[in-house]
Amino acid sequence: MTKEQFITLFEKCASGYCSPEELVQLENYQDDFELTVKQWSAEMGNSDEVRQQILEKLRSEISAEEITRRNSFRYWVAAASVFIFLAAGISLWLYEKDKQKNQPQIVQSKSIQTIHAPGRNRAILTLANGKKLDLDDTQTGIISRQGASIVSKTADGKVVYGNNTNRPDQNIVTYNTIETPLGSQYQLTLTDGTVVWLNAGSSLKYPTTFTAAERTVELTGEAYFQVAKNKEKPFSVALNGMKVQVLGTHFNVMAYHDENTIETTLLEGSVKLIKDGSSTMLMPNQQGVLSKGASGFSVRAVNTENVIAWKNGFFKFDNENIETIMRKVARWYDVDISYKGNLKRQNFGGTVPMFKDISQLLTTLELTGTVHFKIDGRRVTVMP
Repeated sequence: MTKEQFITLFEKCASGYCSPEELVQLENYQDDFELTVKQWSAEMGNSDEVRQQILEKLRSEISAEEITRRNSFRYWVAAASVFIFLAAGISLWLYEKDKQKNQPQIVQSKSIQTIHAPGRNRAILTLANGKKLDLDDTQTGIISRQGASIVSKTADGKVVYGNNTNRPDQNIVTYNTIETPLGSQYQLTLTDGTVVWLNAGSSLKYPTTFTAAERTVELTGEAYFQVAKNKEKPFSVALNGMKVQVLGTHFNVMAYHDENTIETTLLEGSVKLIKDGSSTMLMPNQQGVLSKGASGFSVRAVNTENVIAWKNGFFKFDNENIETIMRKVARWYDVDISYKGNLKRQNFGGTVPMFKDISQLLTTLELTGTVHFKIDGRRVTVMP
């Protein structure tokens, strides 16, 4: 487990959002974590010394007699806040486009002391008969039987569609829609075995069973697809007048209405992008971009880890302007964004765990000295 994964898993469990399986995974690593990063720079200090300092902090908080097999995790979580404080300082990075070496003093801005909790796993499922289910309040087990499918909610809070071949109406095609409100994400498995991760403010419409020659779903927002392979039935995603067609692959699609582009990023396999009379093929580590009003695609090489960071619990800003960053912030924290004054055209980069409150993220951005924030209720004002 990398340090970034460790921090994210801790944040989820400490916030009460992790599954029982993730809790066990975290417990297994509590005494054997490592400070692993792709590039350890001299500014971070000696890695062995930093690790030892963290361990000493943990041991000072938890005496040996307090730790029992039954309640060790509860005590460890209380002490691990020290680890998170230190480790986050190592894992976070932020830079300016002109590579200036500014090191402003770390001061908590009074304007952003208001806390807005991070997003969580939540979705609204609309069944074929129009009934809406808040999956956050729905008990585990079978949710519904529709035609040739059985809909269930798992113990770790995911929706899974299975086959129900004993129904007399199994040949009837019905459609469901799953929506993630702002500040929410969700994962579901379709009847063909395709797994879909939905980002905040997204929706997916899909048949409860795939009987047509092509497996087609409709997306608004952003989703990561792990498509089950079936050479006889291609899988396609319809969105905003274009289509992504695959046989079996892993890819991410970002198609929010408030973005100027639709971005399809391929991680594995191959996909075909279709818009009116134009089409293009993508290879792994490529991104197809369709700008609003355009009929053709542009293709570029990308770092796929940055693109799907949201699925793994991170904001990864890669040379992005403040407007792009704040649109992501608005979706995850369910806040409204406004701008005041003349902001410097500055691009940022960084890696920040998503399971932190908004004040920590905004404070990190303020450390560049080029942008400041004010929170008033659910409105965040961005200022120079």
